[in-house]
Amino acid sequence: MRFLLDDEQRAFARSLDALLTAADTPSAVRSWSAGDHTAGRALWSRIADAGVFALAVPEAYEGVGPLPVELAVAFVELGRHAVPGPLVETVAAAALLTEPDGLAKRFLPGLASGETVATVALPGGGPYLLDGDAATVLLCVEGDELRLLHGHGPVRASMDPARRLTRPTQPTRFTRQPGSGELLATGPHVTAAAARALVQARLATAAQALGVGLTLLDRTVAYVKQRVQFGVPIGSFQAVKHQLADAKIALEFARPLLFGAALSMDPADVAAAKVAACEAAYRTARTALQLHGAIGYTAEYDLSLWLTKARALRTAWGTPSACRELVLSGGARR
Repeated sequence: MRFLLDDEQRAFARSLDALLTAADTPSAVRSWSAGDHTAGRALWSRIADAGVFALAVPEAYEGVGPLPVELAVAFVELGRHAVPGPLVETVAAAALLTEPDGLAKRFLPGLASGETVATVALPGGGPYLLDGDAATVLLCVEGDELRLLHGHGPVRASMDPARRLTRPTQPTRFTRQPGSGELLATGPHVTAAAARALVQARLATAAQALGVGLTLLDRTVAYVKQRVQFGVPIGSFQAVKHQLADAKIALEFARPLLFGAALSMDPADVAAAKVAACEAAYRTARTALQLHGAIGYTAEYDLSLWLTKARALRTAWGTPSACRELVLSGGARR
């Protein structure tokens, strides 16, 4: 099967690229890393106005979705520009809150419009909340309970400084329930919704990683055309060409897996796409770092914004080994 984006999807990608190019995202990323969310929230509003978050919200709740293919298209562009914030977590929250109806009416319109910035901790996604200090809605699933948290722990360091990690508020001896915060829902439907949200998070992470890898490749190709050794650009060396070709092939192989997974939304397909995209981005990051030399190690150089994100996304919302295990078990069931 030959899968290609249609004209409308490609136009959507170009419009997002133009919007984010004009927004000077590296400055917003650096401010976000320092705990200043002003520029990042302004960028968040522009992304919401472009309809990105509405793609994850059903039409009944002021969205236009769910449209997973278009969501993947959007997150590739968000990754290409290293946009900060709990982007993945917000669309995962939309999947988590779609049922029951009472929660959907309460939260989804705000998610679609961008007024609500959500972060979420789910089984299979790790113990941390991303950007809990910036989010307006903090959600946590423990067993079959969904809770709205009223606070979070201190910000912890991350491989990617723009990914500010916090732990959910810990219960106290005065808390009657197993977890802290407002109990929103409980029962088997919470477990099922959490599983759907995890698949959504992994798809968005895969798309984001693919975008990160594409930018790393583009910037490295441009750099090796300019850097000169022995009187010639290093991009003319056969060894350099081979490294860049390998990175390009890995990224292009990940692309159809990503959009195929967006069509099926099968957990095993999405896990395979996440492994392929995140490993391709990580490989491209290593190549970019090697070919840039010492300047690639400096935090002041913009390349670092994508290098650190490629490493962080590799294990976000499921390690490579966990996703591979899911792929193998899913293949056995089919």
